[in-house]
Formats: sequence, structure tokens, C-alpha cells
Amino acid sequence: MITGYITHPDCQLHHMGPEHPESPLRLEAIRARLSLTGTLQQTMQTEAHPATEEELALVHPLRHLRALDKCVPEAGIVTLDSDTMMNPDSLRAARVAAGAVIRGVDQVFRRQSDNVFCAVRPPGHHAEATDAMGFCFYNNIAVGAAYAREKYGARRIAILDFDVHQCNGTIDIFKDDPEVLVCTSFQFPFYPWRYLRSEWQNVINTPLSAGTDSAGFRQAIEDDWLPALHRFKPDLVLLSSGFDAHREDDMAELCLEDDDFHWVTRMALEIAELYADGRLVSVLEGGYHLASLGRSVDAHVKALLGLPFGDEAGDGEGT
Repeated sequence: MITGYITHPDCQLHHMGPEHPESPLRLEAIRARLSLTGTLQQTMQTEAHPATEEELALVHPLRHLRALDKCVPEAGIVTLDSDTMMNPDSLRAARVAAGAVIRGVDQVFRRQSDNVFCAVRPPGHHAEATDAMGFCFYNNIAVGAAYAREKYGARRIAILDFDVHQCNGTIDIFKDDPEVLVCTSFQFPFYPWRYLRSEWQNVINTPLSAGTDSAGFRQAIEDDWLPALHRFKPDLVLLSSGFDAHREDDMAELCLEDDDFHWVTRMALEIAELYADGRLVSVLEGGYHLASLGRSVDAHVKALLGLPFGDEAGDGEGT
């Protein structure tokens, strides 16, 4: 199994202040953990290219993109909403984050890799067609899906989002689109407070109450997602991979463990292998407790590589 690992140094340039949880330390924690366990060395590592304006415009109107460009400060930090800030390099980082998913789509369709993990930031799944919010500027996974449709003729794209927050931006962009199935699990009621109860035929909402543990999460995914995925038969599987539902992450109140992320990744791979010739691209979303983030991504990438979850050299205390 060839697993691509795509990132870019520019993802480290974006920051929203020393106290903000969505910080460059997140990618450092992931790389440190994957290097320690030897997982990173088993991947095919490549660098992202920045998404072009034309590629971003597949999901975000040009007028919105240009309005965002005008917000970029010459120095310091500007505030877009209560928790989303921008520094002079933020959109540079956001363009390579979206571009990583595009490169991942290229790799799986060209058979350069079987699947891909994009270790990038800022995240993207809260970014709506005309609204940057929730730490997100461009909707990375949506850009990748639209690109796969435009470039490779993908017509049944499944987007699976297991972040602790619902992917309101992805829903905003693809609601009522019969060629895209969006499956999203999230703590309920919780941010982003929109689209939580609204229903479209192509959106599978899986709300989870605070305190939901591994067994409850797995049962809900099997009950809600698997029947929809088997009906849909995707020709591409995309993962919005958030790790903030971990019990150690105080962003919310779900209680998942490291191996739950291995399990849900294996489930997604089985769907991809069954219907999509194995094509799967994953992109980092949330995850803010650095030690559990590193371990959870390690479990996720091990699953992508076809490796079992379990103790091995390097395991022990978190990064």
C-alpha cells in the first residue's frame, strides 16, 4: 500500500496569536510523533503546490476570494470573526492547504499512490462558499472534490467528516448536489450552530451527545454512514479528518480513543476499495491537544498504510 503524505512549510506561517489553539505546533506534533514511531518514513512524502484562483473558484465565488485578499494585513493580525484571524501569510498557507488536496486527488487518480494524507493547516471544513469562519478560509476538501469532478470526471464523491464539529461549510457548498454525499459526525448541540437540523438527501448527519464513547461512535457510524455509502457507491472517498473528538481534547466533550481513528479510517478504506478502486484522500481538520493529536494521526496514517493499530517501538508517552 502506497500512502502519500503531503504537506508544505508555508502551513507553518499562518498563526492567530500565541493563545490560539489552531497553531503551527499542531503540525510539529504530528511530524514528531510520526517520525518517532517510524510511520512517516513508510509514506511517500511530497510537497503541496498552492491552489490557483481558478481552482479555488470552483467552490468560492471570485468576488469572495478577492474580498478575502483585501483583508490580508501588511503586518500584525486582523480579526474576521471571534475566532478566525489572519496574519500577512494566512492566505499563502491556506492556498497550499487547498492545493495539497488537489495534489492528493492527482496522485490517487494517476495511481501514484493508493491513498493520501494531507498534513496541512489552516483547516477548511467550516469555510462556506462566501464566508470564512471557524479557523477556516478556503474549504480544502470541497476544492478537492470540485477539482476531481472537473479534472477526472468523478461523479460520485463521498466526503466523510469525523471532526467533533459539523462541516457546515462543506454542506453549504454541496447541499442538494446528487453527485456528492456528505457524511458528518459531530457533538450536538454544538458549534457551528447552522445546518445541524436541516436535512438534504445527500447529507447524512450523525449527531452525538456529549460524553459519547468509542462504542457509541462506532455504532452510530455503522448505522448512519454505511447504508448510505453502499447505496451511493462512491468513485472517490475524501476524508475531513478531525481529531478533536478525542477524550483528551478539551475543544469539546466526546470521548474517542486513539484506535477509534484507526477504525473509522479502515471503514472508509473498505468503502474506497469496494467502489472507488481504493482512491481515498484525507485532509487534516481539527485536533488541538498536541499529544493526542499526534497519536491519533499516527493511528490514522497506520490504517492508510494497511498497518494494524497497536503498541510498537516508540509508543509510550505522547509528544
